[in-house]
Amino acid sequence: MFRNARFFVFSSSSLDLREVRFFKTKLVASGMALGFGLLGLLFLGNSLLNDVFGFGYGEMSMLVTENKVLKDQVREIGRKMQLVQKTLEGLAERGNELRLSVDLRRIDDDTRSASIGGTREPSTSAFLTGEAGTLLTESQTLIDRLAREVRLQQQSYEEIQTRLKYNTGFFTHLPAIKPMAGPYSINGFGMRLHPVLHVYRMHYGVDIINDVGTDVYASGDGVVHFSGRTQGGLGIIVDLDHGYGIHSVYGHLSQVLVPTGRAIKRGELIGRCGRTGLVSGPHLHYEVRRNGVSQNPVDYFFDDIDAARYRALLAQANTHSVEH
Repeated sequence: MFRNARFFVFSSSSLDLREVRFFKTKLVASGMALGFGLLGLLFLGNSLLNDVFGFGYGEMSMLVTENKVLKDQVREIGRKMQLVQKTLEGLAERGNELRLSVDLRRIDDDTRSASIGGTREPSTSAFLTGEAGTLLTESQTLIDRLAREVRLQQQSYEEIQTRLKYNTGFFTHLPAIKPMAGPYSINGFGMRLHPVLHVYRMHYGVDIINDVGTDVYASGDGVVHFSGRTQGGLGIIVDLDHGYGIHSVYGHLSQVLVPTGRAIKRGELIGRCGRTGLVSGPHLHYEVRRNGVSQNPVDYFFDDIDAARYRALLAQANTHSVEH
Protein backbone atom coordinates (compact mmCIF):
# COMPACT_ATOMS: atom_id res chain seq x y z
CA MET A 1 0.00 0.00 0.00
CA PHE A 2 1.12 3.61 -0.54
CA ARG A 3 2.63 5.20 2.54
CA ASN A 4 1.79 8.68 1.32
CA ALA A 5 -0.27 10.53 -1.24
CA ARG A 6 1.18 12.49 -4.16
CA PHE A 7 -0.60 15.34 -5.98
CA PHE A 8 0.63 17.44 -8.95
CA VAL A 9 -0.28 21.13 -9.14
CA PHE A 10 -0.11 22.92 -12.49
CA SER A 11 0.30 26.72 -12.55
CA SER A 12 -1.11 28.47 -15.62
CA SER A 13 0.81 31.64 -14.95
CA SER A 14 4.28 30.15 -14.83
CA LEU A 15 3.58 27.02 -16.80
CA ASP A 16 5.25 25.06 -13.95
CA LEU A 17 4.25 21.61 -12.71
CA ARG A 18 4.86 21.05 -9.03
CA GLU A 19 4.49 17.90 -6.96
CA VAL A 20 2.79 18.07 -3.56
CA ARG A 21 3.07 15.12 -1.17
CA PHE A 22 0.90 14.33 1.90
CA PHE A 23 2.00 11.72 4.34
CA LYS A 24 -0.63 9.18 5.44
CA THR A 25 -0.74 10.24 9.09
CA LYS A 26 -1.31 13.86 8.27
CA LEU A 27 -3.96 12.89 5.76
CA VAL A 28 -5.83 10.77 8.28
CA ALA A 29 -5.65 13.44 10.97
CA SER A 30 -6.86 16.09 8.58
CA GLY A 31 -9.69 13.88 7.40
CA MET A 32 -10.80 13.12 10.96
CA ALA A 33 -10.70 16.75 11.93
CA LEU A 34 -12.73 17.67 8.90
CA GLY A 35 -15.18 14.86 9.54
CA PHE A 36 -15.74 15.81 13.17
CA GLY A 37 -16.20 19.38 12.17
CA LEU A 38 -18.79 18.47 9.60
CA LEU A 39 -20.59 16.19 12.10
CA GLY A 40 -20.61 18.97 14.64
CA LEU A 41 -22.11 21.37 12.17
CA LEU A 42 -24.62 18.71 11.14
CA PHE A 43 -25.79 18.04 14.71
CA LEU A 44 -25.90 21.75 15.50
CA GLY A 45 -27.97 22.47 12.46
CA ASN A 46 -30.24 19.51 13.17
CA SER A 47 -30.82 20.74 16.73
CA LEU A 48 -31.53 24.29 15.55
CA LEU A 49 -33.92 22.95 12.93
CA ASN A 50 -35.88 20.82 15.45
CA ASP A 51 -34.37 17.48 14.45
CA VAL A 52 -35.00 17.91 10.74
CA PHE A 53 -32.82 14.86 10.00
CA GLY A 54 -34.73 12.65 12.47
CA PHE A 55 -31.92 11.86 14.89
CA GLY A 56 -34.45 11.59 17.77
CA TYR A 57 -33.22 14.27 20.17
CA GLY A 58 -36.75 15.60 20.66
CA GLU A 59 -38.17 12.12 21.21
CA MET A 60 -35.47 11.30 23.75
CA SER A 61 -36.21 14.46 25.68
CA MET A 62 -39.92 13.69 25.55
CA LEU A 63 -39.36 10.12 26.75
CA VAL A 64 -37.27 11.33 29.68
CA THR A 65 -40.09 13.71 30.67
CA GLU A 66 -42.74 11.05 30.23
CA ASN A 67 -40.70 8.59 32.28
CA LYS A 68 -40.52 11.03 35.17
CA VAL A 69 -44.26 11.77 34.96
CA LEU A 70 -45.10 8.06 34.84
CA LYS A 71 -42.96 7.33 37.89
CA ASP A 72 -44.71 10.10 39.80
CA GLN A 73 -48.09 8.73 38.75
CA VAL A 74 -47.17 5.18 39.79
CA ARG A 75 -46.10 6.49 43.20
CA GLU A 76 -49.39 8.37 43.56
CA ILE A 77 -51.38 5.28 42.53
CA GLY A 78 -49.44 3.29 45.12
CA ARG A 79 -50.39 5.75 47.85
CA LYS A 80 -54.04 5.61 46.84
CA MET A 81 -54.00 1.80 46.81
CA GLN A 82 -52.61 1.82 50.33
CA LEU A 83 -55.59 3.93 51.39
CA VAL A 84 -57.87 1.42 49.66
CA GLN A 85 -56.13 -1.36 51.57
CA LYS A 86 -56.84 0.37 54.89
CA THR A 87 -60.48 0.78 53.87
CA LEU A 88 -60.68 -2.92 53.04
CA GLU A 89 -59.20 -3.78 56.42
CA GLY A 90 -61.98 -1.75 58.05
CA LEU A 91 -64.58 -3.52 55.91
CA ALA A 92 -63.08 -6.86 56.89
CA GLU A 93 -63.55 -6.07 60.57
CA ARG A 94 -67.11 -4.91 59.93
CA GLY A 95 -67.67 -8.07 57.91
CA ASN A 96 -66.56 -10.17 60.88
CA GLU A 97 -69.08 -8.36 63.08
CA LEU A 98 -71.81 -9.17 60.56
CA ARG A 99 -70.67 -12.79 60.42
CA LEU A 100 -71.03 -13.12 64.18
CA SER A 101 -74.47 -11.50 64.06
CA VAL A 102 -75.74 -14.23 61.69
CA ASP A 103 -73.99 -17.03 63.61
CA LEU A 104 -70.99 -17.47 61.29
CA ARG A 105 -67.39 -17.84 62.41
CA ARG A 106 -65.03 -14.89 62.08
CA ILE A 107 -62.42 -14.93 59.33
CA ASP A 108 -59.29 -15.00 61.46
CA ASP A 109 -55.92 -13.52 60.49
CA ASP A 110 -54.43 -16.89 59.51
CA THR A 111 -57.31 -17.64 57.14
CA ARG A 112 -57.12 -14.15 55.68
CA SER A 113 -53.35 -14.37 55.17
CA ALA A 114 -53.70 -17.74 53.46
CA SER A 115 -56.37 -16.33 51.15
CA ILE A 116 -54.67 -13.09 50.15
CA GLY A 117 -51.00 -13.82 50.79
CA GLY A 118 -48.31 -14.49 48.20
CA THR A 119 -46.77 -12.27 45.59
CA ARG A 120 -45.86 -12.46 41.92
CA GLU A 121 -43.72 -10.16 39.85
CA PRO A 122 -45.28 -8.48 36.82
CA SER A 123 -44.26 -9.97 33.48
CA THR A 124 -42.74 -6.64 32.36
CA SER A 125 -40.31 -6.43 35.28
CA ALA A 126 -37.68 -8.43 33.34
CA PHE A 127 -37.32 -5.50 30.93
CA LEU A 128 -37.07 -2.86 33.63
CA THR A 129 -34.26 -2.06 36.02
CA GLY A 130 -33.68 0.32 38.87
CA GLU A 131 -36.40 2.49 40.30
CA ALA A 132 -38.90 1.88 37.49
CA GLY A 133 -38.76 -1.89 37.97
CA THR A 134 -39.11 -1.58 41.75
CA LEU A 135 -42.09 0.76 41.49
CA LEU A 136 -43.88 -1.48 39.01
CA THR A 137 -43.23 -4.63 41.04
CA GLU A 138 -44.50 -3.04 44.26
CA SER A 139 -47.60 -1.65 42.53
CA GLN A 140 -48.43 -4.95 40.83
CA THR A 141 -47.95 -6.84 44.09
CA LEU A 142 -50.30 -4.47 45.93
CA ILE A 143 -52.88 -4.66 43.14
CA ASP A 144 -52.85 -8.46 43.28
CA ARG A 145 -53.24 -8.40 47.07
CA LEU A 146 -56.14 -5.95 46.87
CA ALA A 147 -57.84 -8.06 44.19
CA ARG A 148 -57.62 -11.16 46.39
CA GLU A 149 -58.85 -9.19 49.41
CA VAL A 150 -61.84 -7.94 47.42
CA ARG A 151 -62.65 -11.50 46.29
CA LEU A 152 -62.40 -12.74 49.87
CA GLN A 153 -64.74 -10.03 51.13
CA GLN A 154 -67.16 -10.65 48.26
CA GLN A 155 -67.30 -14.36 49.15
CA SER A 156 -67.74 -13.50 52.82
CA TYR A 157 -70.63 -11.11 52.17
CA GLU A 158 -72.28 -13.65 49.87
CA GLU A 159 -71.99 -16.19 52.67
CA ILE A 160 -73.47 -13.68 55.12
CA GLN A 161 -76.36 -12.96 52.73
CA THR A 162 -77.04 -16.68 52.30
CA ARG A 163 -76.94 -17.27 56.05
CA LEU A 164 -79.16 -14.24 56.71
CA LYS A 165 -81.73 -15.57 54.25
CA TYR A 166 -81.53 -18.95 55.95
CA ASN A 167 -81.88 -17.39 59.40
CA THR A 168 -84.87 -15.30 58.31
CA GLY A 169 -86.72 -18.45 57.34
CA PHE A 170 -85.41 -20.43 60.30
CA PHE A 171 -86.43 -17.89 62.92
CA THR A 172 -89.96 -17.53 61.57
CA HIS A 173 -90.37 -21.31 61.73
CA LEU A 174 -88.78 -21.68 65.14
CA PRO A 175 -91.40 -22.64 67.83
CA ALA A 176 -90.63 -19.56 69.89
CA ILE A 177 -93.86 -18.51 71.59
CA LYS A 178 -95.90 -20.06 74.35
CA PRO A 179 -98.84 -21.72 72.55
CA MET A 180 -101.51 -21.21 75.21
CA ALA A 181 -102.10 -18.88 78.12
CA GLY A 182 -101.91 -20.38 81.58
CA PRO A 183 -99.45 -21.55 84.23
CA TYR A 184 -97.08 -24.48 83.79
CA SER A 185 -97.62 -27.70 85.65
CA ILE A 186 -95.23 -28.36 88.52
CA ASN A 187 -93.87 -31.28 86.51
CA GLY A 188 -91.92 -30.02 83.52
CA PHE A 189 -89.67 -31.66 80.94
CA GLY A 190 -87.87 -34.80 82.19
CA MET A 191 -88.50 -37.75 84.46
CA ARG A 192 -91.61 -37.47 86.63
CA LEU A 193 -94.20 -39.47 88.52
CA HIS A 194 -97.07 -39.94 86.08
CA PRO A 195 -100.25 -38.38 87.59
CA VAL A 196 -102.48 -41.23 86.37
CA LEU A 197 -100.23 -44.30 86.23
CA HIS A 198 -98.26 -43.33 89.36
CA VAL A 199 -95.00 -44.63 87.88
CA TYR A 200 -91.87 -42.74 86.91
CA ARG A 201 -91.81 -42.04 83.20
CA MET A 202 -90.11 -39.57 80.89
CA HIS A 203 -92.19 -36.47 80.26
CA TYR A 204 -91.25 -35.30 76.78
CA GLY A 205 -92.86 -31.88 76.95
CA VAL A 206 -94.41 -29.32 79.28
CA ASP A 207 -97.99 -29.02 80.51
CA ILE A 208 -99.82 -25.67 80.41
CA ILE A 209 -102.94 -25.65 82.56
CA ASN A 210 -106.18 -23.96 81.53
CA ASP A 211 -109.88 -24.63 81.01
CA VAL A 212 -111.31 -26.82 78.26
CA GLY A 213 -111.90 -24.71 75.16
CA THR A 214 -108.99 -22.30 75.74
CA ASP A 215 -107.44 -21.26 72.43
CA VAL A 216 -104.22 -22.96 71.32
CA TYR A 217 -101.94 -21.22 68.84
CA ALA A 218 -99.07 -22.30 66.59
CA SER A 219 -95.70 -21.50 68.14
CA GLY A 220 -94.00 -21.00 64.75
CA ASP A 221 -94.58 -21.13 60.99
CA GLY A 222 -95.02 -24.60 59.56
CA VAL A 223 -97.25 -27.15 57.88
CA VAL A 224 -99.76 -29.41 59.65
CA HIS A 225 -98.10 -32.82 59.58
CA PHE A 226 -101.07 -34.48 61.32
CA SER A 227 -104.22 -33.37 63.10
CA GLY A 228 -106.78 -35.60 64.80
CA ARG A 229 -107.15 -38.35 67.36
CA THR A 230 -104.30 -40.72 68.16
CA GLN A 231 -104.36 -44.13 69.85
CA GLY A 232 -101.78 -43.02 72.42
CA GLY A 233 -102.04 -41.14 75.66
CA LEU A 234 -101.99 -37.69 73.99
CA GLY A 235 -105.55 -38.04 72.68
CA ILE A 236 -106.41 -35.44 70.02
CA ILE A 237 -103.29 -33.65 68.73
CA VAL A 238 -101.90 -31.27 66.14
CA ASP A 239 -98.39 -32.05 64.87
CA LEU A 240 -96.73 -29.11 63.08
CA ASP A 241 -93.71 -29.60 60.83
CA HIS A 242 -91.68 -26.38 61.05
CA GLY A 243 -88.96 -27.51 58.65
CA TYR A 244 -85.28 -27.60 59.58
CA GLY A 245 -85.98 -30.94 61.29
CA ILE A 246 -88.25 -29.34 63.93
CA HIS A 247 -91.76 -30.48 64.95
CA SER A 248 -94.09 -29.16 67.63
CA VAL A 249 -96.88 -31.29 69.10
CA TYR A 250 -100.03 -30.05 70.86
CA GLY A 251 -101.80 -32.79 72.83
CA HIS A 252 -104.96 -33.49 74.87
CA LEU A 253 -106.96 -31.09 72.66
CA SER A 254 -110.72 -30.96 72.69
CA GLN A 255 -110.87 -29.73 69.10
CA VAL A 256 -108.55 -29.24 66.10
CA LEU A 257 -109.20 -26.30 63.77
CA VAL A 258 -106.68 -27.00 60.97
CA PRO A 259 -106.50 -29.93 58.53
CA THR A 260 -103.46 -32.00 57.69
CA GLY A 261 -101.32 -30.36 54.98
CA ARG A 262 -102.31 -26.78 55.71
CA ALA A 263 -99.61 -24.06 55.94
CA ILE A 264 -99.65 -22.30 59.29
CA LYS A 265 -98.24 -18.98 60.52
CA ARG A 266 -96.92 -18.34 64.01
CA GLY A 267 -99.75 -17.18 66.32
CA GLU A 268 -102.47 -18.76 64.17
CA LEU A 269 -105.32 -20.51 66.03
CA ILE A 270 -104.98 -24.29 65.52
CA GLY A 271 -107.07 -25.90 68.25
CA ARG A 272 -108.59 -25.74 71.73
CA CYS A 273 -107.48 -27.06 75.04
CA GLY A 274 -109.11 -30.26 76.35
CA ARG A 275 -108.64 -33.41 78.38
CA THR A 276 -108.54 -36.16 75.77
CA GLY A 277 -106.15 -39.06 76.25
CA LEU A 278 -104.53 -40.17 79.47
CA VAL A 279 -104.89 -37.08 81.69
CA SER A 280 -105.93 -36.16 85.21
CA GLY A 281 -107.36 -32.75 84.25
CA PRO A 282 -107.65 -30.25 81.38
CA HIS A 283 -104.34 -28.92 80.06
CA LEU A 284 -102.21 -28.63 76.94
CA HIS A 285 -99.33 -31.05 76.57
CA TYR A 286 -96.74 -29.31 74.36
CA GLU A 287 -93.65 -30.91 72.84
CA VAL A 288 -90.78 -29.81 70.60
CA ARG A 289 -88.77 -32.38 68.66
CA ARG A 290 -85.65 -31.73 66.61
CA ASN A 291 -84.45 -34.43 64.25
CA GLY A 292 -86.65 -36.83 66.18
CA VAL A 293 -85.13 -35.99 69.57
CA SER A 294 -87.35 -34.38 72.22
CA GLN A 295 -86.24 -30.94 73.40
CA ASN A 296 -87.26 -28.88 76.40
CA PRO A 297 -89.84 -26.51 74.82
CA VAL A 298 -89.10 -23.79 77.36
CA ASP A 299 -85.61 -23.44 75.88
CA TYR A 300 -87.22 -22.23 72.65
CA PHE A 301 -89.57 -19.68 74.16
CA PHE A 302 -88.74 -16.02 73.68
CA ASP A 303 -89.17 -14.57 77.17
CA ASP A 304 -92.24 -16.78 77.58
CA ILE A 305 -94.27 -14.63 75.16
CA ASP A 306 -97.70 -16.11 74.46
CA ALA A 307 -99.66 -15.83 71.22
CA ALA A 308 -101.68 -12.77 72.24
CA ARG A 309 -98.60 -10.84 73.32
CA TYR A 310 -96.78 -11.94 70.17
CA ARG A 311 -99.57 -10.70 67.88
CA ALA A 312 -99.60 -7.35 69.70
CA LEU A 313 -95.84 -6.95 69.28
CA LEU A 314 -96.04 -8.02 65.64
CA ALA A 315 -98.78 -5.46 64.92
CA GLN A 316 -96.73 -2.76 66.65
CA ALA A 317 -93.67 -3.65 64.58
CA ASN A 318 -95.67 -3.60 61.33
CA THR A 319 -97.14 -0.19 62.18
CA HIS A 320 -93.70 1.18 62.96
CA SER A 321 -92.41 -0.21 59.63
CA VAL A 322 -95.21 1.45 57.64
CA GLU A 323 -94.64 4.81 59.34
CA HIS A 324 -90.99 4.76 58.37
